[in-house]
Amino acid sequence: MAQVSQHLSPVDSAWLHMDDPTNLMMVTGIALLDGPIDAARYRKTVATRLLSFERFRMRVVDDRNSLNGPRWEADPHFNLDAHIHRVALPSPGDMGTLQEFLGDLSSTMLDYTKPLWQVHLVENVLGGSAMVMRFHHCIGDGTAMNNVLYRLMDLTPDAPIERPHKPQAHSSLGPLLDPIMSAIEGSVKLADDLIHEGMEMVRHPEHLLDLPAQAAGSAVALTRVLALPTETITPLKGPLGVQKRVAWSAQVPLDDVKQIGQAAGAKVNDVLLAAVAGALRAYLIGRGTPVNGLEIRAVVPVDLRPASRRHELGNEFGLVFLALPLGIADPAVRLAEVQRRMEALKRTPEAYVFYGLLNFFGRTPAQVEEQAVNLFASKATAVMTNVRGPAEQLYIAGNRITNMMFWVPQSGRLGMGVSIMSYCGQVTLGVITDAGLVADPQTITAAFENEFNVLRDAIIGAPGSSS
Repeated sequence: MAQVSQHLSPVDSAWLHMDDPTNLMMVTGIALLDGPIDAARYRKTVATRLLSFERFRMRVVDDRNSLNGPRWEADPHFNLDAHIHRVALPSPGDMGTLQEFLGDLSSTMLDYTKPLWQVHLVENVLGGSAMVMRFHHCIGDGTAMNNVLYRLMDLTPDAPIERPHKPQAHSSLGPLLDPIMSAIEGSVKLADDLIHEGMEMVRHPEHLLDLPAQAAGSAVALTRVLALPTETITPLKGPLGVQKRVAWSAQVPLDDVKQIGQAAGAKVNDVLLAAVAGALRAYLIGRGTPVNGLEIRAVVPVDLRPASRRHELGNEFGLVFLALPLGIADPAVRLAEVQRRMEALKRTPEAYVFYGLLNFFGRTPAQVEEQAVNLFASKATAVMTNVRGPAEQLYIAGNRITNMMFWVPQSGRLGMGVSIMSYCGQVTLGVITDAGLVADPQTITAAFENEFNVLRDAIIGAPGSSS
């Protein structure tokens, strides 16, 4: 029998409460399809596979004045047709038209009287169609939702709708940061210590040094982050509006990324982040911003979910701050520096500390959580994350998926999200921005394509060359 009500975890509650009209905590993903989608078959697939998760039939009930916290409650009026929408792009149905549609969609709140997800089946898209799915971050993190979405996908176009398993084909593109620390329980213990020490911990982080010895390492890591100077103001950072813009790059071959990494002694993600840093450098130069010695910080989610719980919903990840060296012009030198900084982050407990803090904030009054969100927003410019997509060709409702991409919510009032996704041997960069700050994110994605080619040529030589 289905559960009637259950409390959100403190971490899921924290993500729920970060929602703001100018910065919605929604994940938006798209699968581009090679032909018109069979809407009836798709609906049956969702009903059979996706709704096997109770949470997709449950709405959130939240009273910030209540001591009980938000809870999942079965939607007594649940109607699948209220969550699946059919639309068509106006002519010409090209990339620009699709990006405009997605920007508008990403600026629109979900209906909190219903379960917090929706699908748009979009026709007249680049000669085919698209499935666009949005869900609130409180339902699950990228790892959980990536695996959930695979339930809608098949390895063959004629796969039966009712099947006992889902595709498990992944590429070698892994998390941006593989943590080497363990014992997530320690971060929850830190959260409890923070609560018992009182709200002054948020206002006066130096008090963290008085925590018990077993939390000392985490306290030092947290104090270091809180002591970071205020982020440099650039055209990428500022007050937010409601309207968002989205863009994504052309696909780059994953094999090329691997070759660059092998030649430079770097990881795949180091290569991609170095190209992202180069793209942001080029964009700021184009806006007339001095870049000599410039660094900007990115908030990087770190997956902490054990393999045994990969298919569970909810959020189980921490955060780290990565300084991107935009001031370095030489692409090879920039790659080496990004690699050095990524390796240094792997040796810190920051990700676990921040998981504990999210646990803490999810239990606090709204005013405390708001203060904390604003504090962390002052120390970064963007959120950067990735999803390790399938290495094999996949299908939805009989249609071949030609590409997949997603856009991450910009937690902490940040104005930019950068997403990296691999699929079928190709890598795509997605960017979502506040329209008042960066009205042309396609300029950044185009710069990424160019910077990647420059980096490849510098490290392994141009395609077809003898170097």
